[in-house]
Amino acid sequence: LSIGCMMGKISVCIATYNGAKYIKEQLESILCQLSEDDEVIVSDDSSTDETLQRIAELDDSRIQIYIFDRDKSGLSLINLVTTNFENALKKATGEIIFLADQDDVWCENKVKIMSLILKEYDYVVSDCYLTDSNLIVKSNTRFDGSVTLSRWKALYKPTPWQGCCAAFRRSVLEKSLPFPKGIQSHDRWIGYVASFFFTYKILEDPLIFYRRHDTNASTSTGKSRNGIVYKIRTRLKYIYELIKLKFR
Repeated sequence: LSIGCMMGKISVCIATYNGAKYIKEQLESILCQLSEDDEVIVSDDSSTDETLQRIAELDDSRIQIYIFDRDKSGLSLINLVTTNFENALKKATGEIIFLADQDDVWCENKVKIMSLILKEYDYVVSDCYLTDSNLIVKSNTRFDGSVTLSRWKALYKPTPWQGCCAAFRRSVLEKSLPFPKGIQSHDRWIGYVASFFFTYKILEDPLIFYRRHDTNASTSTGKSRNGIVYKIRTRLKYIYELIKLKFR
């Protein structure tokens, strides 16, 4: 009996869009760690490449695909990703939720290690190997000093709340949904909610190969491509929404 089964059903949530090049390899690294009762929720943002064909080739009944057909006008790339992940999370039925990107590869012991930690904590986020597009490791850590491990400093500095490295209990998911309108990213919001309202663990062991390439929706360090005004505004938005959540 797997650790996940002992704690309840696992839902792995993936937001996809034109991810045909890497999605099959990622799913293979995930499915081999799950039990027959677990599920992989894929929210596809109307991909125009062969993403859905690559997923179908796996012929695995645990994968559930939801086509996210919506009006994308006026949404930035990060907002598109955030709302796509929210759609996947709303479909999840598991007691344990893992987030996954479409282009990474999980280490073979990721589910076991994080599930054990979730027996004591409500949320866990690990470190990762930073790789190039061919999975050649360029760094053994994302926590290189620029990323703070303090929940308070994470309100204004680069955060440890990397979605593809995170897993959490259903209670964290229910507290986080629905996402406040206009938040910058799903992983920061869930990480803030977990760290201020639940018990959490930052694991300084890398458990995924975090693939960096030209079409990534985020940066490897968490540094914003935008100016200081934008950064201040988005962080104040999180603080405002956390205060509202406290009294909800």
